[in-house]
Amino acid sequence: MKKKYIILSAVLVGMGLGLSSCADQLDADRYFKDRMSLEDVFSSRDYSEEWLANAFVHLTGSNADVSSKGHTMYCFADDMYFGDRDDKYKKWKNGEYDEGWEQGPWGACYTGIRQASIFILNIDQNTKFTQEERADMKAQARFVRAYYYWLLLRKYGPIPLLPEEGLDYTDEYADLACGRNTYDECATFIASEMQIAAADLPLTRGANNIARPTRGAALAARAKVLLYAASPINNPRPEDTERFTDLVDRNGRNLIAQEYNEEKWAKAAAAALDVMKLEGGTRYELFHVATRTQGGAGYLPTLTPYDDGDFSTKNWPEGYKDIDPYESYRSLFNGNVSPSDNKELIFTRGQNQSGEGINVMVVHQLPRIANGWNTHGLTQKQCDAYYMRDGSDCPGKDSEYSEYPAYANHIDSRPRAEGFVTDENKDQYPELGERRVGVSMQYVRREPRFYASVAYNGASWYLLNEPNQNDRDKQVFYYRGGGNGYTNTMFWLRTGIGVMKFVHPDDTYRGGDLERVRKKAEPAIRYAEILLIYAEALNELDGTYNITSWDGETQYTIRRDINEMKKGIRPIRCRAGMPDYTMPEYTDKEIFREKLKRERQIELMGEGHRYYDIRRWKDANVEEALPIYGCNTLMTEKWRDLFHVPVPVPSLPTNFSRKMYFWPISYSELKRNVLLTQNPGWTYND
Repeated sequence: MKKKYIILSAVLVGMGLGLSSCADQLDADRYFKDRMSLEDVFSSRDYSEEWLANAFVHLTGSNADVSSKGHTMYCFADDMYFGDRDDKYKKWKNGEYDEGWEQGPWGACYTGIRQASIFILNIDQNTKFTQEERADMKAQARFVRAYYYWLLLRKYGPIPLLPEEGLDYTDEYADLACGRNTYDECATFIASEMQIAAADLPLTRGANNIARPTRGAALAARAKVLLYAASPINNPRPEDTERFTDLVDRNGRNLIAQEYNEEKWAKAAAAALDVMKLEGGTRYELFHVATRTQGGAGYLPTLTPYDDGDFSTKNWPEGYKDIDPYESYRSLFNGNVSPSDNKELIFTRGQNQSGEGINVMVVHQLPRIANGWNTHGLTQKQCDAYYMRDGSDCPGKDSEYSEYPAYANHIDSRPRAEGFVTDENKDQYPELGERRVGVSMQYVRREPRFYASVAYNGASWYLLNEPNQNDRDKQVFYYRGGGNGYTNTMFWLRTGIGVMKFVHPDDTYRGGDLERVRKKAEPAIRYAEILLIYAEALNELDGTYNITSWDGETQYTIRRDINEMKKGIRPIRCRAGMPDYTMPEYTDKEIFREKLKRERQIELMGEGHRYYDIRRWKDANVEEALPIYGCNTLMTEKWRDLFHVPVPVPSLPTNFSRKMYFWPISYSELKRNVLLTQNPGWTYND
């Protein structure tokens, strides 16, 4: 009983002193004697370990990086949507939510911050651990505290940084109040804390501790934070007119930077390079699967990638001659490889993702024939983003947006491909799998990531865990009246385009049994993202900067060097089975920026990046406001030609207003903390 009492007490104190609960919870003396309880906790090995474990608990649920829509729906932007909670989706996309909606992360993060701070201040007194063990545990607490701050900064913008020593819960409310720090102050603090933590974190952890941070996790999180600080959201380019001048503190101080500082990009690039150079650059690598000459149920023989005269002539890691790009990308997400064997995975919560985690998301992706909800889908814009296998655009890409001047450079003006795969020509399209007949020509000869990610009309669902063998390996069409297409219920794809990413060949939801969905580790941070950060940051530089490595051992010379940018791009393209960018695309800063944004849109789809990417780039006012297009799902198979002509989807509204760049702070927090200021466009009182 005593152990349970201690841990409950820790949570109550965390909630009160984290400024995230009502007034009576600040009176923690009613629950336990703070000093005596801390002495008990930090003189016991078990209690100390449980206290630290509780500091990590708040990373799950509403703070997961990849999840279904039960929490804040940041995995759904202009690329991916959900169709089974229409009211919630419309409120989300139209910006009709209010200041009290989906506010779980604020309280959870500050509770975790308080929990970690207490641990940092007290663990050194516990002699039950060796000095090395204490250093590691303190570094873990420092990491998770900084990560909570990062999650808050990403969502709310500038937030209050609490004192290192915490807050005295006996103080009056006025004394407990904390104002918002600037974006730069927050980013600098988080980056510094991650740097300090990295010094005492190990390079690797065993399989049983895969969800605990390593040195690479701290340095990678630092790179993410510095990238955001360098991005236009907080680093306006000279020509930018939007600088969020009304995002201020109580004294009128600007909380967002008002002047462009190019060196921020150099610091972000150097931080990514720190991760790339860990152990001589061999600690992390992109996950890849060797070529396979024999196929089996759910697994195709390796298809020879496009002959580009470059990657096609070399073995991995210099080329894709001996790897399977499709299976390499697919297996990275579908649970085929354990987290401990995946050298690309830098930080993960493992499978500790709560009831709205990746497994549940897959259930919403599975078709009705697998008893799935058949409601998570992709937009036509996302479908068009994927390249053809030779690296060219698909014919008709984004042509529906021709009337929008901001989209002029995104459009392929050729007509979309017409016709369908037939018995006579099916052998020309092995990328479609064993079942090909009836697939639109719009979906043939696309890049490998397309087939690993997109459940196009006529795609094969393997469903190898179906108890009845006759229910396995099915070709699924979304025509109206076909069982998986439009119905009078909520269980249909609004665009006629589904999501295959995260789905394993075994996955099915037959009998409502979640055990039939293979468990997946959350890809919170992976090495591909670090490579893309490096390339993006280098591209923005005009000058040369000398930046010291995280450990002070090396001086980097950071500048826009095409050979260095290729270190970020070529591995991504190679693993994807795609040719490298052309030299003109590397040379032109504006063109490369657009290519980089598209690469992130494809490579990181469904991983919780797109929503925040288009905000940090200040592109959301265009990307989120464009109408969503999809297939004409009212068409039956008889009218299959018309089914594949993109049409606007009225049930998937799009809207964007300036206030949607930052999430609102709740009324309760504004009332409780008189020094807090609200984000632009949101109100102070109910």
